[in-house]
Amino acid sequence: MTNLLRILFAGMAMGLAFSATARTAASPESPDTLPIYQPLTLDDALTLMLTENPALKAAAHEAHAAAQQRRAAIGLRMPQIGVTGAYTYLAKDIGFDFNHLKAPVGEVAGKLLPLLPDGLRPEIAGYVQQLTGADWSIELQNRSVGFVGGEVSVPIWLGGKINAANRVAKIKEATVDEQSLQMRNALVSELVERYFGLALAMQVVDVRRRVVDGVRRHLADAEALERDGMIAQSERLYVEFKLADAERELSDAQLQMQTIAAALNNTLGRNDMWRPLTAMFLLDGLESRAYFQELALEQNPLLRQVGLKYRLAEEGVKVQRADFLPQVAAVGGGTFYNYQVSGLLPRWAVGVGVRIKIFDGLSREYNYSAARATVRRVGELRTQAENDVSVLVEQLYNELMNYRNRMRSLDASLAFAESYLRMKDAAFREGIATSTELIDAELDLAGVQTERLQNAYNYDLMLARLLEAAGISSEFGAYVRRPDVVVVSFDKN
Repeated sequence: MTNLLRILFAGMAMGLAFSATARTAASPESPDTLPIYQPLTLDDALTLMLTENPALKAAAHEAHAAAQQRRAAIGLRMPQIGVTGAYTYLAKDIGFDFNHLKAPVGEVAGKLLPLLPDGLRPEIAGYVQQLTGADWSIELQNRSVGFVGGEVSVPIWLGGKINAANRVAKIKEATVDEQSLQMRNALVSELVERYFGLALAMQVVDVRRRVVDGVRRHLADAEALERDGMIAQSERLYVEFKLADAERELSDAQLQMQTIAAALNNTLGRNDMWRPLTAMFLLDGLESRAYFQELALEQNPLLRQVGLKYRLAEEGVKVQRADFLPQVAAVGGGTFYNYQVSGLLPRWAVGVGVRIKIFDGLSREYNYSAARATVRRVGELRTQAENDVSVLVEQLYNELMNYRNRMRSLDASLAFAESYLRMKDAAFREGIATSTELIDAELDLAGVQTERLQNAYNYDLMLARLLEAAGISSEFGAYVRRPDVVVVSFDKN
């Protein structure tokens, strides 16, 4: 019995020790049923995310739209040129009709003619006859009229609104850029969480499967030994209990792995089965807390957005102030073609217009006061945001150091668990330790090994979030390649 169980648990110990960077060994399943995983490094995952993630693609379109809107604001400085055309049919011609005056004029002329000299009378009478016989109506404009023309307006001075509009457009474009950067940084943290989460989950599934296989083999041996009367029934029942626990933990681990794998695909914008190749790690050395806080105040995208919002509020004050100033514009227009348009109308015209708002119900005053209040409000929000980011950096940094320090304690626990397992194995061979004690020692060792990986995972996640808060998530890959990187594998080595 002693030799058989010693061989069993020795095989389990070999199965529990494996590297975090190594490929999962073949399971008891048939090779034809094993899933085919695509190897994926963290650098490749970052590249894939930046090119395929739908949210980043949407952000790129938004940035393009903001750039176009900024270009559109430049057009406010340019002349506005338009072409107009119209055809109109009036109810009647436009003009004056004096025919009703011919009779009175004829009567007056008839009274004046006898007073003229005889020599002039016939000639004047002829003129009067021609005059009274003519049409005394004047047509200024025919009822049917049409024209095609153009108009030009050039803003000269609008109280500074045009300059403010261009500055606002640039600020909005910069804001969209910072929002895109904030999204990229958040996605890097998300990728680290899911990439290393999948690596951890795969390793947990592997160890749970190995534990199930080992306990199942031990149960078969225990059943045989019980039939031979070499072990008590309680030992066999204990092994059955541990097998049920191991199978449940394996099922939970598999479901967790599937969930994380789906989440990783969502981040990558792809649908595939991945095997992470980059190992979880810790750093022997790390920059100071003050270093990251200074970076955060300079490069945190959220703080930059608040700063841009403050500038936008300042431009709002300038826009409202412009309402108190005169607005000047040059205008001009001309007719290219007309149909029956009266010659009395000009063919072209130019001029300068000035608009000064005298009173508008005090809306200008209230809007100006509101704009100044907005500046003060955003200023307070900026101060609060700076304080919040500093506190966040300190919190993340302290958690990072806690995980780093905790790894030393876990290394000590791992050394103890390994030593304890060796002691129990030797005692088992000598017949002074039970199989139950040996199984518990094996499981305790596996638990410490898993806890070390979980701690390394937490460290990497906190590092990603710290770099995100500092605005330098793009440098996470550089941190992975640093010379002071300590790879964390399932065993300590």
